Amino acid sequence: MSHPQAPRRIHPLDLADIDDQLSEEELAVREAVRAVCDKEIDPHVAEWFERGELPQVRELARTLGEVGLLGMHLDGYGCAGMSAVDYGLACLELEASDSGIRSLVSVQGSLAMFAIWRFGSEEHKQEWLPRMATGEAIGCFGLTEPDHGSDPASMRTRARRDGDDWVLDGRKMWITNGSVADVAIVWANAGEENGGIRGFVVPTDSAGFSAPLIKHKMSLRASVTSELVLDGVRLPAEAVLPEVRGLKGPLSCLNEARYGIVWGSMGAARSAFSAALEYSTQRTQFGRPLAGFQLTQAKLAQMSTELTLGTLLALHLGRRKDSVGLRPDQVSIGKLNNVTKALEICRTARTILGANGISLEYPVIRHMNNLESVLTYEGTPEMHMLMIGQALTGEPAYR
Repeated sequence: MSHPQAPRRIHPLDLADIDDQLSEEELAVREAVRAVCDKEIDPHVAEWFERGELPQVRELARTLGEVGLLGMHLDGYGCAGMSAVDYGLACLELEASDSGIRSLVSVQGSLAMFAIWRFGSEEHKQEWLPRMATGEAIGCFGLTEPDHGSDPASMRTRARRDGDDWVLDGRKMWITNGSVADVAIVWANAGEENGGIRGFVVPTDSAGFSAPLIKHKMSLRASVTSELVLDGVRLPAEAVLPEVRGLKGPLSCLNEARYGIVWGSMGAARSAFSAALEYSTQRTQFGRPLAGFQLTQAKLAQMSTELTLGTLLALHLGRRKDSVGLRPDQVSIGKLNNVTKALEICRTARTILGANGISLEYPVIRHMNNLESVLTYEGTPEMHMLMIGQALTGEPAYR
């Protein structure tokens, strides 16, 4: 005679029991990242956001490097060599604390370090990757320009040959880590005779290089955002990334970073949903908790469903990335859906918290404001729609 199994405990933040699909090692990675966030980030991040700065960023980078979070999905050169799912889980926990912190890690590992790891010379890798993996050196990635965001092929930054040297002139805009970086990966038009769009490893102490801090942001305030100014920056011949020419280089890097956003946005959504769920059980109106009203439960159910679907999509893409790789349109599906849904979750959570939803005593408005940047950086929703549309029809409508 069989005995009925005891009902499993319900996890309000994981009604579908997605954790059952994670290995013990993956769960351990997630818990390790959460422990760092609980200790080093969460007690301070609301104040950082309110002040509009990320103080002691170098110390924070070294802390993140000590636990292997910088370039964690890359192999060799001091990098942890972990899986795409491990990296995704780390991004989820980092962005559950703040999008600015996930951006710090993402730009370091998936943009600057990945560009060197994938397209750099052995000398580039030996010089920079070990120090970047530990957080001793910080990197940034210069692609977006004041007049050219979604259309990087029209960039105005130029690289010209002068004898054996390269000379770079131009400006880049909205560059995470720019003002604190030791090295910048800068993309410039070198002319058809030199391979078109080329990437350069630019030490930030180079003459003619400056990185003014961008202020007055209402989003990603706990993050260093800068302009890059290149005024006759002279570099040796070996500064160019030798293994790539054209837009394939920067776009490959962006796909690495966009994959992290697929996971990270669900972290921001989870944080906002968790705050709303807890608040709804504690706030009493008309003699009963908010959680006891049908409209509140409808909001919570919708948020939980979208959080579940977005997390499952992230996990599927992660498993596929680890097994056979991802196409750009598949990354676009993830970024478009998950950031859009995360914003909806944050906005709905804000309504449950009422006026308290705009207070930094709760994480909701901070995540909501941050996601307004995440929505449009590394590919606007319109561009990702067009990427998906091209995959469906074969027609490049953005050209």
